Amino acid sequence: MSVTTRDSRDGPTRQKMLGIYLNDHLAGATTGTELARRMVQEHQGSAYAGTLGKLSAEISQDRQALLRLVADLDLPIRRYKLYGAWLGEKITRVKPNGRLLRRSGLTLLVELETLRTGVQGKASLWRSLLSASARDSRLDADWLEQLLDRAEQQIQALDVLHARAAEALLSPATPSDAVAGKRAPT
Repeated sequence: MSVTTRDSRDGPTRQKMLGIYLNDHLAGATTGTELARRMVQEHQGSAYAGTLGKLSAEISQDRQALLRLVADLDLPIRRYKLYGAWLGEKITRVKPNGRLLRRSGLTLLVELETLRTGVQGKASLWRSLLSASARDSRLDADWLEQLLDRAEQQIQALDVLHARAAEALLSPATPSDAVAGKRAPT
């Protein structure tokens, strides 16, 4: 027995809820895109640069795909949510990290974790829409499957980066590291 109400099946109510849902994810995508871009800038020339650059480009493309979907579904874009998300990402840059004027090694770990959480949310979005595509011909199941696959690849790449960063920052230095002048990334 289904526990849905009559309103949840009503076309206008469903369309409104879909608009809210997609605009919330669009706000999250805005935050993720800004965070990924900043991480690329912060880690230019590091061992993380290549993977972060690829992830940043894909996250930006996924945001554009979501914008396209919102337009294709003829849903309004709630700009106040986008501006709030953009501003929120800027504000999170000012956080205590144990250092006054520069980044700590912890910053990379926290940012990777934040980005991964966002990509997990995006994967959940694509799964939800993929499920709904069976009953909504406006949703292209093949395209959504491609977006979901890419999100899952992004999660794997972020897990690899996180493991490397955690090891570099949190593992005790060995005498050979000190001799070689190795240190944790900043």
